[in-house]
Amino acid sequence: MALEEGNSSPAAEIQASEAESRAAVSTDSSDSKGVSKKQAKKEAMKAEKLRRKQEEAAATAVATAAKAAEADPLAGSYGDLPMEELQSKAVTGRKWTEVGALDADLADRAVLIRGVAQTIRAVGKKIAFVVVRQFTATVQCVLTVNEELVSPQMVKYATSLSRESIIDVEGVVSVPSEQIKGTTQQVEIQVRKLYCINRAVASLPINIEDAARSEEEIKEAEKVGEKLVRVNQDTRLNNRVLDLRTPANQAIFRLECSIENIFREFLRSEDFVGIHTPKLVAGSSEGGAAVFKLDYKGQPACLAQSPQLYKQMVICAGFGRVFEVGPVFRAEDSFTHRHLCEFIGLDVEMEIKEHYFEVIDIVDRLFVTIFDYLNEKCKKLLDAINKQYPFSPLKYLRKTLLLTFEEGVKMLKVAGVEVDPLGDLNTEAERKLGRLVLEKYDTEFYVLHRYPLAVRPFYTMPCPDNPLYSNSFDVFIRGEEIISGAQRVHIPDFLASRAEACGIDVSTISAYVDSFRYGACPHGGFGVGLERVVMLFCGLNNIRQTSLFPRDPQRLVP
Repeated sequence: MALEEGNSSPAAEIQASEAESRAAVSTDSSDSKGVSKKQAKKEAMKAEKLRRKQEEAAATAVATAAKAAEADPLAGSYGDLPMEELQSKAVTGRKWTEVGALDADLADRAVLIRGVAQTIRAVGKKIAFVVVRQFTATVQCVLTVNEELVSPQMVKYATSLSRESIIDVEGVVSVPSEQIKGTTQQVEIQVRKLYCINRAVASLPINIEDAARSEEEIKEAEKVGEKLVRVNQDTRLNNRVLDLRTPANQAIFRLECSIENIFREFLRSEDFVGIHTPKLVAGSSEGGAAVFKLDYKGQPACLAQSPQLYKQMVICAGFGRVFEVGPVFRAEDSFTHRHLCEFIGLDVEMEIKEHYFEVIDIVDRLFVTIFDYLNEKCKKLLDAINKQYPFSPLKYLRKTLLLTFEEGVKMLKVAGVEVDPLGDLNTEAERKLGRLVLEKYDTEFYVLHRYPLAVRPFYTMPCPDNPLYSNSFDVFIRGEEIISGAQRVHIPDFLASRAEACGIDVSTISAYVDSFRYGACPHGGFGVGLERVVMLFCGLNNIRQTSLFPRDPQRLVP
């Protein structure tokens, strides 16, 4: 059974995007193919040797710093904090300042910050610069030898720190006369105390500077004969914790959180109730073969492909309007740039008084609200993403464009693209239509409705004037589908006959069908993948960039 909610992937779309899909997944064979026991043992020995070497180097650095501190009267102002000091030993009441809050208004004031030692640079033996990063913000910290405040040993200690170590810095804010290049905050901290909370290994699998570099930067360097490191996708995902430290990634997932919050807040303001439906469901109750099967205490079960059937049952239970934010699982062998085996679904279901346009109206106002919020309230996050992954702001209308499927087919035909008027649009046709809509209507966000019934799930309501079409819709951003929705069939006997016509054993969904036998209102809804919204709003080229720890057909770790 084709599932309409969220990241739907009809057969036509998957076939049409096969060439693209193989390119969407990085070709690092070591991530997806097995290795011999001999090779695995060799790699393990090499990793162990490297680990010991790094531990010895760190121990040497600590011992050297400790030895230098013996004759230093300012030794208490710096050093590696012992574990006992970090075991919730005391509540001091000290006040911390966020790096992103450091500005000229704090000039000449003492501050305490915690962050990551992003870069460390010595200027002779008397000056050192440490750039500290916290989330997407960075600030330059300066150590200058001073008899009363900073000793040569303290400067030497600072330069012994490994990059990405966690440090605490106490100092006074100053405003330099010239612009500081390479940091987000245009102030400096004149360091008075410096403590290492936790040292990073001396040799990192990937450098954050390399992982944060834009493709444009790399290409510009190549033009003048300079070769910069390009961190490929599999290397990033294999070292995801480090990759997630880049400003762009920090921004992507904060933006994702904002979208989820606005989704909830808007729907609650419209009298929707948040629900949580089961993710463990009976064997093949939702139909289709693309499910993750498991044993449930001796019974066949699977992970839910969507909350579709359950959210409809909740409508039958009299809740009126509901929404859910939760994981969705698809066991499809889909290697495209926009499909995952696990993603976060944003689902909505609601009673309909007269027309399924009531559902489309919610979609319209919800997403215009989301887009407005991101553009107005998340500018710093968008700037951080744009710096590494340049994109043009999304074009959208105050009232979302609504086109029929037949109108879309006609636009494609005029442009020389022939599609089956009773079939579905493949990926290339969707993209072409997106370009045509942008040229004609100056929008990259629009709704296409009245899809052919044959390409929609069994629970979709047919059109009253033409049974070959349905009261359904898809929503597009930048020429790619992000939402599928429709009015549902709420007449139990008709629902059962539709299921049988689609090759579904009605006995496997009897609880679902029976829920409509106790009185059910006309209703409809939609589903959208959170990761896909972020990907397309920010013009990113792969959905793995918007999933914290992506799950695709080849990746189960980290």
